Amino acid sequence: MEKTICELFAGVGGFRLGFERLDSGWETTWFSQWEPGAKTQWAHECYVQHYGDSADNNGEYHTGEDISDVNKEDIPNHTLLVGGFPCQDYSVAHTLTSSRGIEGKKGVLWWQIRDTIMAKQPPFCLLENVDRLLKSPAKQRGRDFAIMLSCFAEQGYSVEWRVVNAAQYGAAQRRRRTFIFAYRNDTEYGKKISGISAQRIISDEGFMAKAFPINRIDKIKETTVGNDLVGISENFTFIFENAGYMKNGNVFTVKVAESEESPILLKEILQSNVDEKHYIDGEKLAKWTYLKGAKKIPRTSSDGHEYVFSEGPIAFPDPWDRPGRTMLTSESTLNRSTHVVSDPGTGRLRLLTPVEAERLQGFDDGWTDTGMPDRMRYFCMGNALVVPMITRMGNVLDTIIAEER
Repeated sequence: MEKTICELFAGVGGFRLGFERLDSGWETTWFSQWEPGAKTQWAHECYVQHYGDSADNNGEYHTGEDISDVNKEDIPNHTLLVGGFPCQDYSVAHTLTSSRGIEGKKGVLWWQIRDTIMAKQPPFCLLENVDRLLKSPAKQRGRDFAIMLSCFAEQGYSVEWRVVNAAQYGAAQRRRRTFIFAYRNDTEYGKKISGISAQRIISDEGFMAKAFPINRIDKIKETTVGNDLVGISENFTFIFENAGYMKNGNVFTVKVAESEESPILLKEILQSNVDEKHYIDGEKLAKWTYLKGAKKIPRTSSDGHEYVFSEGPIAFPDPWDRPGRTMLTSESTLNRSTHVVSDPGTGRLRLLTPVEAERLQGFDDGWTDTGMPDRMRYFCMGNALVVPMITRMGNVLDTIIAEER
């Protein structure tokens, strides 16, 4: 079987970089990256500078356009569909013209993935999302993920998933993300897995267990998702755990504990004596101290209810002897979540440099040094994934592909 990839919501190419580091013959046939409302498509430009552009089946270039405007039939065939897409409200409703049809909330990007799967039927899919996907929305826990699982089941796919803390598998950042591996039931892998129990798939025999070994598994919970997307949207509620497996709408999920590996510590990625623009001095230091500290603030809700908003302190500066915290798109701004470190050379407090932000995500130094402003370099890294996690999964996928016809 060919090793070809289609990368949706590609960002600056984290999925592609992770697979190309394997040096095992993966080729990306097409990608899509478009930032809504942005005058300059910095991430797309960065991707193209590294890899070049990709033409569709008609020889046209639509990689930097809204994916919803792309005819999915025109996307080149591929073995593996990958993408890191936003966690949104996946609620659905009947269409006005057909009681059998459904429509998702406009702009929700899951439906673009679903439409691509329907059009191209890739043997394998590997997707990334935030960890809260499994419990969203807050008022109907598990509904959104159930909609996704139902869509996969309807198209003849089975699914494995895991919530992965990258630092627990050797990375430099305590970033928790949900990874979803879906495969067509008629693949050799699908046939092989179908004869194995859910517990063994989750604990040691499945894709995720081989990529991210575990040392403990709790009691498995079961549910079904069926194929009534409207019914799921209106009524489904269930707590999905951090690991699971779905086939034919039957869901098995369980809380697992990782077999932890030694992470990369923050001190290992820090530069020394950096550019003066990154340092924090004077009155800004007081603002940072306040933002990072504990708070109890009286507030009044919209209905007149008075309450106290409280939050605990964040380590200030960030300790060198731990991996970094989760990096957000707001990194480098005057924000509670922004990393503040002590420079190894000067001892002064400062922000991370763009290169250090790249290192937190496992990219090559200078990956985003492609002409974009520093602010956008941080933004792109906050949107990115931890590249070594993709390489780990790619290693397992290589062994799966080797057994396919």
